[in-house]
Amino acid sequence: MELAGERYLGGIMRGRMEGYGYYTLPTGAEYRGSLWDGMFHGKGELRLPTGCSYRALWDRGVATQAKFAFADGLEYDEEKWRYCDGYDRRFYTEICSGFKPPGIPQLTNQDPPKIIPEGCYDCGDGFYNPQTRIVVDYKHKFLRNADDDEHEWILRTCRKAWDITTEHKPKP
Repeated sequence: MELAGERYLGGIMRGRMEGYGYYTLPTGAEYRGSLWDGMFHGKGELRLPTGCSYRALWDRGVATQAKFAFADGLEYDEEKWRYCDGYDRRFYTEICSGFKPPGIPQLTNQDPPKIIPEGCYDCGDGFYNPQTRIVVDYKHKFLRNADDDEHEWILRTCRKAWDITTEHKPKP
């Protein structure tokens, strides 16, 4: 690490650590920003190995004004935190992509959800009829015959025409 003409040598700080620089901690986190007397001081960012970051205005090693950002870009806001509040459990990327909260109704990523023919399953790329073991696309054109493994998987995991959905509970 080079700071104001000084160097970091093998775990021992040599010379003054002042100015702008970067420092990799033993945990893999990396600090980039201003230093004064060997401490974080001024504007700086701590980048964590997970992809999260902690941007702050530091005063002698103590963060005075800070923003924490998760790896997906979501910034934590202690006062106005509305993410995963018990009524809306969507991931941040789902919110950004326009996914609706459950029950409004968001049964699939199709808008509006496809109406499944009687006795069939929605298997993601079309409808599956377990009687004929045929998968057709959403326009009812033949896609494939399901083998035993796919048949069992669809019956076990896919949405069927007779599923009962739950009601959306608005915030009190």
